[in-house]
Amino acid sequence: MSNRVVQGRMVTPEKLAELVEGEPVLEAESITDADRDCPDCGGDVISVGYMPSVTEFVTGYKCQDCDWSADDRD
Repeated sequence: MSNRVVQGRMVTPEKLAELVEGEPVLEAESITDADRDCPDCGGDVISVGYMPSVTEFVTGYKCQDCDWSADDRD
């Protein structure tokens, strides 16, 4: 599935990556279920792989119900 509802709005993979990153990204993969619950509200978490720059690939995680988001950077 390429688009998902996040906080009541339909988002594309690129828009979801932008929500996690805080700025536009170069490219994003399809949105997938993260198989984990949000640590803030217990809602469903989805993930998206994206490239914020030409030399970096990041997996971002976003709750579908609240503002919580994170990525896999160390």
